[in-house]
Amino acid sequence: MTALDTARAPADTEPGTTAAPPRTTRPDRTPPHGEQARRRTGVLRTTDLLAIFGALAASLTMTGLLWTQLAPFTGLLGYVIVSWFLFVLIYAVLVSFDENRPTMWDRVSSVTVHSLGAVLLGALIFIVVYTFVRGAKALPHLNFFTQDMHKAGPLDPLTVGGIKHAIVGTLIEVGIALAVAVPLGLLGAVFLYEIPGRFSRFVRTVVEAMTALPDLLAGLFIFATLILILGLDKSGLAAALALAVTILPIIIRTGDVVLRLVPGSLKEASYALGTGQWRTVWHVVLPTARSGLATAVILGAARAIGETSPVLITAGFTDYFNADPTHGPMMSLPLLSYTLVQNSQPNMVARGFGTATTLLVLVLVLFAIARVLGGRGAGQLTARQQRRGAAASRRDAGRYQKRARAIQIHSTPAGEPGAA
Repeated sequence: MTALDTARAPADTEPGTTAAPPRTTRPDRTPPHGEQARRRTGVLRTTDLLAIFGALAASLTMTGLLWTQLAPFTGLLGYVIVSWFLFVLIYAVLVSFDENRPTMWDRVSSVTVHSLGAVLLGALIFIVVYTFVRGAKALPHLNFFTQDMHKAGPLDPLTVGGIKHAIVGTLIEVGIALAVAVPLGLLGAVFLYEIPGRFSRFVRTVVEAMTALPDLLAGLFIFATLILILGLDKSGLAAALALAVTILPIIIRTGDVVLRLVPGSLKEASYALGTGQWRTVWHVVLPTARSGLATAVILGAARAIGETSPVLITAGFTDYFNADPTHGPMMSLPLLSYTLVQNSQPNMVARGFGTATTLLVLVLVLFAIARVLGGRGAGQLTARQQRRGAAASRRDAGRYQKRARAIQIHSTPAGEPGAA
């Protein structure tokens, strides 16, 4: 035993013997039910609730006093905005009584973000509910979805006329626009992501500039090139091409941002296995970013399905049903809704809000379909893809077994039992 060990040994330990390790006890930290207890990172105390509701009540009453007694203010929008500013100010004052400065700014920032989200959510709910309520008179009638408007006048009842021509026109125009813009947009996003250089920087600058351009310019571009110069009639095809020009930069820009989020280690692993660049893009990069690319397509479809001015310039206006996108004017739901709500007759206004309601439902359906098709994460396969993969594995296993038997037969001498 060294001098250092002797010094570390307890006093009652005899020389030449090894000291026993000290006995320690560790407290039992196991939760009562055998599961790890979850820590709460954010705790909402009673004082916080009192401050929030007190500031809200004070802001609403002060704004009401301003609106009714002290100032000649009117309007619901101004009332909400002034109430929100007063709410944040009063809440900051109440929190400053009990907390220090950093905590106060943290609480004020949190309540500002959450209150803004609540205000925006309330505005969205109000718009949707208001549209449904105003269009409820026209929606119960079956003819509203099975007829067009060529027989319906301003004074006719809601049992005459419908929006069939606008529904079909919107589906055709948006479908053609997506068929043109989605492949080009995804190809442009992959180009910007995979091939850096001066030309890609130039393309990115052009795409960002096109994102900020008014939609009317897209309609004027198609009108000047295809209709005036090439002699194409006003039709759904021209409107679809104008919508494609509108949504193309959105898909490219959003797809480029999504592809940049793909981990570089996945590409490096693919290259290490000897895979080429474009095969890596097809089998690794695009499947990994499938959900984000679906979001890019959804944003483009939302932009296209609500456009009015490009459709009016390139496709014109009609009350008749037309399913041919290459000849004749074609109506869309946003354009029909905009036209109907400008009428002074209540039945026409009800048809306009019913058209807007149908447009909302159609957008939700298209978004749900896009989410189902592209919302799976990386590596998640459908049932059909799993069956195809299992069948391919069985074929590969059978081929390997045949090859092994052939090798065994050729390697066995002729006189032995395993020879052919």
